[in-house]
Amino acid sequence: MSLETLPGIEARTVTTPRLTSRVLFAGPESGTPVLFLHGNFSCATWWEETMVALPRGFRAIAPDQRGFGAADPEAKVDARRGMADLVEDAVALMDHLGHERFHLAGNSLGGIIAWWMMAAMPGRLLTVTQAGPGSPFGFGATRDSVGTPVNKDFAGSGGGLLNRDLIRNIDAGDRGTATPFSPRNVLRALVWGPPFIPDREDTLLDAMFRVHRGEQDLPGDHVSSSFWPHFAPGNWGATNAMSPRYTGDLVARLLAFDAKPPVLWIYGEEDVAVSDHAASDPATRGQKGLLEDYPGPEAYPPQPMMRQIRRLLDDYRKLGGEYREVPVAGSGHVPFLSHPEVFDAAFHAHLASAAAPRA
Repeated sequence: MSLETLPGIEARTVTTPRLTSRVLFAGPESGTPVLFLHGNFSCATWWEETMVALPRGFRAIAPDQRGFGAADPEAKVDARRGMADLVEDAVALMDHLGHERFHLAGNSLGGIIAWWMMAAMPGRLLTVTQAGPGSPFGFGATRDSVGTPVNKDFAGSGGGLLNRDLIRNIDAGDRGTATPFSPRNVLRALVWGPPFIPDREDTLLDAMFRVHRGEQDLPGDHVSSSFWPHFAPGNWGATNAMSPRYTGDLVARLLAFDAKPPVLWIYGEEDVAVSDHAASDPATRGQKGLLEDYPGPEAYPPQPMMRQIRRLLDDYRKLGGEYREVPVAGSGHVPFLSHPEVFDAAFHAHLASAAAPRA
C-alpha cells in the first residue's frame, strides 16, 4: 500500500541512471527547485508539510533515498564511500530533472548528505538549509570539535549502534506504545520532542516501517572491537556510512572551495537526537548505566555534535561563507514539523535571500 500524501503533493516513480525511486513534488514545474533530503528511519513523506508551504514560484522535490521508502530495494549504500552513494543519487536526480542549480535542505542523515554535497558541488547550490543536521563528522566515536576519533577503529559508531529491540519492533509492525522501544514511543521521545505529536503521526510511522532492512541496509553490518563498547562500523548501509571512519577529508574539502552557498542552521533546542549528549551516543548511554563497563568520560566522552557543527560553520564564515543560526525553543529533532511557523519564516527568508524565484 502506498503512503498517503497531502493535497498539493504529487508522487511519481522516477528512474535515473543510478536509482529508481518515489519522488514527491509540489509547486510549479517552472519554479526554482528546492531539493529536500530526509533523515534516517524516514522517507520523503516527512517533508510534505514544508513542501506545500513553500512560497509561490518554488518547486519542491523530495526523493525516497537509497535504502528507504519506495527506493529500489536492490540498491545498497556502500558505507566505505561515506555518503557518496547518496550524494550521487541526489545529483543524478537533479540532472535527470534538468536542474543545474537548486536550493538544498536536509534533516538529520539528510543534513550529513548536505555537508557532503557542499564539499562536492557547492557551485550548484543556491542555498543550504540544515534542519537538525547530523555532524559533518558523522555519528559517534569522536571526542572534540575537530572530530578526533576516540579510538583508532571508531568503535561505538556504525551499524552496531542501533537498538535491536527497536529493529525487532519495526519488523513486527508494532504500532502501539507497550514498550520504550515501540517505534511510536521512540519517535515521541527522541524525534518529535515532548509534548508535540504530529497530526500525521500514523503516516510518519508508516514511513518509518518502510526502511529497508538487513545487513546491507538497516541496521547494516558491524565488526567486533577490543575497545569499548566493543563494536566498530561495517561496510554497508546508511548507518555505517554515517560513521566518522568514512568521513575522510570532508571538512577540509568543504572549506577549501571558493564557492560557499549561504547556510541556514536551524535546530530544536530540545533535540536529543543531535546534541552534545545525544541519547543514542554510547557514552551518554554508558553514563546513564544503560551500557555495561563504561570506561568514563575521559576515555570515551560523548560526541560534541553541536560544537562540531558550530566550529565548522564558524570556520566557513572566516573563509568567506555566510551562515545564520536559528535555535527553535521547545522543539526536538524536527522543527519543520513541530514549529512550522518559526521554521518556515526563517526558511522562506533564506530562500529569498539568494535570488527571486521564477514565476
